Amino acid sequence: FSDPFINRRRANGFMQADTRLEGISQERLRERIKAPYERQREICEEYYPCELYAFRHGYAAAYKHYFGRRRTK
Repeated sequence: FSDPFINRRRANGFMQADTRLEGISQERLRERIKAPYERQREICEEYYPCELYAFRHGYAAAYKHYFGRRRTK
């Protein structure tokens, strides 16, 4: 019979933390490479009518409404 609960001193023993340098470099990488929806949200936040539309319908719909139908000449 084994105890189903882990000893408090060994609770985080199975998890390995990143080394400090590796954790910092991963964070910098995440800051540089943004997801497309994050970029779209920032673009929408800079344009006031888009931001107002986003409060009512969401940022995805607002970006699509204001920037999704761009036509090139």
